[in-house]
Amino acid sequence: MFVSFGILSLLAMQSRRILLKLHKWRVRNIGDHTFIMIMSAVVGILAGMGAVTIKNLVHLIESFLSSNVENKYLYLLMPLTGLLLVAIFVKYILRRKVDHGIPTVLYSISKRNGRIQPHNIFSSVIASSLTVGFGGSVGLEGPTLATGAAMGSNLARFLNLNYRQVTLLLGCASAGAMAAIFKAPIAAIVFALEVIMINLTMTSVIPLLISSVSGAITSYLFLGQDTLYPVELIERFNLSDTVFYIGLGIVTGLASLYFIKVYIFIAGIFEKIPAWYSRMLVGGSVLGLLIFLFPSLYGEGYEIINSALEGNLSFLNESPFLNGSGSSFFVVIGVLLLIILLKVVATSVTFGAGGIGGVFAPSLFVGSNIGMFFAMIMNYFGANLDEKNFAMVAMGGLISGVIHAPLTGIFLIAEITSGYELLTPLMITATISYATIRLFQQTSVYTYQLAKRGELFTHDQDKTVLSLMEVSDLIEMNFHTVPPDATLGDLVEVISRSQRNIFPVVDEDKHLLGVVWVNDIRHIVFKPELYDKVYVRDLMFMPQPSINPKESMEDVAHKFQTSNHYNLPVIDDNGTYIGFVSRANVFSKYRLLIKEFSED
Repeated sequence: MFVSFGILSLLAMQSRRILLKLHKWRVRNIGDHTFIMIMSAVVGILAGMGAVTIKNLVHLIESFLSSNVENKYLYLLMPLTGLLLVAIFVKYILRRKVDHGIPTVLYSISKRNGRIQPHNIFSSVIASSLTVGFGGSVGLEGPTLATGAAMGSNLARFLNLNYRQVTLLLGCASAGAMAAIFKAPIAAIVFALEVIMINLTMTSVIPLLISSVSGAITSYLFLGQDTLYPVELIERFNLSDTVFYIGLGIVTGLASLYFIKVYIFIAGIFEKIPAWYSRMLVGGSVLGLLIFLFPSLYGEGYEIINSALEGNLSFLNESPFLNGSGSSFFVVIGVLLLIILLKVVATSVTFGAGGIGGVFAPSLFVGSNIGMFFAMIMNYFGANLDEKNFAMVAMGGLISGVIHAPLTGIFLIAEITSGYELLTPLMITATISYATIRLFQQTSVYTYQLAKRGELFTHDQDKTVLSLMEVSDLIEMNFHTVPPDATLGDLVEVISRSQRNIFPVVDEDKHLLGVVWVNDIRHIVFKPELYDKVYVRDLMFMPQPSINPKESMEDVAHKFQTSNHYNLPVIDDNGTYIGFVSRANVFSKYRLLIKEFSED
């Protein structure tokens, strides 16, 4: 045993030496700019392979189930079975939490210096494949991005890259994964800039281009070059339809609001259920019932999206609510609206019950059917709208509203449908949708939790840099404390041993009672006759405001800005004194991060 341990230690040391030599060789022979270009291609290919793997796994699971499950009542148990397998994998095999895709990437950038746990390279693939393959009503885009980002993060960490380079490779991996899963390289670049928050500079755009193309080509090699949602445009954009596309933008904006609010509401319900198996049983049972009543809610729903884009609503006949009533316009419209509303519920329940997936596919599902619904209603009242065109454009409106990314919505739908002739109505609807939801909801479905905790990474450089700073890293503890009953003489003795001019006054339980500032007692400090007559409790004052170690640096910066103090005490929730944070230290750390964050 000791021999084996020694051999392993020797191999590890040898590996580190080889890695160090390779790093030195790279620094001498390959410039940073060229090296990032090479690595962007590598992570694009790796992310593309992740997308291919996850797609094929889901296809295999769905094919196996459809071939071997003949009794339709068993579909009541399918989602519960998938969620159980995910729970077993996560809790007893992986033994680590598997977070949802894009929020994981945003959190890693804002709070973990771009680091993502290595297990995300494979854990998201397995967990999401089981979730979606067994009927979970979510998409594969988020887990694919998490897989690609984990590859980029750990590769950058292995190569000892700095924060800016790590962040860029995260964006490149995300773009490569997005390009591969949707076969949409242009939209992938826009997504990385708009959602992942990569800075728009030439040094970032070129690597994003390379990784996006690499991911798309990898997908083409294994999954073919067919358009994801082919649309036959019979009628191009008609200027007279502009008002209807504006109305569609308002409708999709409100639908996006419904999506986010229901998602948050149901997530809150499941968070109150303490046991994971209870969440799984409740969520799996509800999801199974929904899928049994409305089979179109099963899985990603790509076939349903394609049907809507073809103007074909035959999938509604699978619902028992249309038996014998298929010719009634109002029944068809009612069932279509019910499916739209319940798709959001099914997606939210899947997440709440422990499923792993993304919201892109559900957004496209809801968008395509809302477009059909809107056009059918308008046509019933005398308009002459192409229902397929409105189904396509509404998908852009939902993406724009749900993830707060209008440019991504525009370019993604244009690419995955080859519907560039409808770029103008896409722009109209996506913009109006985004403007509508921003009136009611400031955060997207991805960012509401991060924003609630003050951990959201944004394009505002000041806020971004502040989000990267932690109060715990700035606390200074080399302040001499004094008890409240100490005399002025005792305090002078402490002052003689200290290099600070602030002295916190604490009780036996280390609760902060106040501080003594040397400048305030300068007029009596050289009067020995007062040393035994004046007490510290008479000299102290409580500085306001104080800092909680859990609060955001943006709040800390605001406190320094609105107060005259150069040092503020740090006190925990129990009132216990921890140390001080200085204005100078905050500013120095801020300038250092600005330098690291900016271009070399």
